[in-house]
Amino acid sequence: MAEQATNPIARDKSTPWLSLKMREAMEAWLFLGPTLAGFLIFFAGPLVAVVGYSLTEWNLLSQQSTYVGLKNYAHALGNNPDFWHVARNSAIFALGLVPANMALALALALALSRPFPGVIFFRTVFFAPVVTSAAAWAIVWKFLLQGEAGFVNQMLAYVGIDGPNWLREPDWAMVAVILTRVIKMVGLNMILYIAALQAIPRDYEAAARLEGANSWQIFTGITWPLLGPTTLVIMVITTIGSFKVFDHIYLMTAGGPENGTLVLAFYIYEQGFKFFDIGYASALAMIMFVIVMALTLVQLALRRRDT
Repeated sequence: MAEQATNPIARDKSTPWLSLKMREAMEAWLFLGPTLAGFLIFFAGPLVAVVGYSLTEWNLLSQQSTYVGLKNYAHALGNNPDFWHVARNSAIFALGLVPANMALALALALALSRPFPGVIFFRTVFFAPVVTSAAAWAIVWKFLLQGEAGFVNQMLAYVGIDGPNWLREPDWAMVAVILTRVIKMVGLNMILYIAALQAIPRDYEAAARLEGANSWQIFTGITWPLLGPTTLVIMVITTIGSFKVFDHIYLMTAGGPENGTLVLAFYIYEQGFKFFDIGYASALAMIMFVIVMALTLVQLALRRRDT
């Protein structure tokens, strides 16, 4: 005891080597370690690399890299008319896809949110395209939309409608790609809406009906406002997905005809892996990243303002 009193460093052997707070911190870092490592390796690291590549003129074939600063960004935003054509196509694709997907998903969810005979079957039918191979889906629809020989135009001919050459006319090609993408992904948003609808207490609807409200008034006054958080999530993920679309464009139209379906993701692929201009492709990727981030922040801001 006298030795412990005179020596402040000495301690009882039963005293823990680490305090409880330090042990909890170490355990937390051990659990977070794999996720943090994955974030640094597969997201933060590649993002930093793309930023670095975008400041260079790097040809993938010659493997020669030259620092050019913001030249790639200036070329894309100021000197290259193709970029603005591609940006316009991407905006048209997003503006066509997002509202159509969300409206159809909500309609299906309202129809399938309550139990009735066969509801599981119909939910499965509408969700099945989500888990179907995107490549197989695009290839099948490419055959279905072939000119006069395509199944879609043959069905239209039975009712006296002369269908267009869907994938060979610029305007119709964009419509075709949007519609096939909507059908492919609508099941996911339908499930999200169904989950949100089933979480709304039925007491609200019962009380509204006792007050004399009809179905439309209940939807606009109760159901739709309570679906706000889910709608925001669906809008964000659908908007991001609309800018990332690549497989449908590549397999159905390859950006044609006349660059009518050349969207930003496919344009980045062409610049990087067809023309081997990695620096310019990286700059385009960063521009797309900023656009998607800005749209997401705007949607979040509008949601907070409404609440």
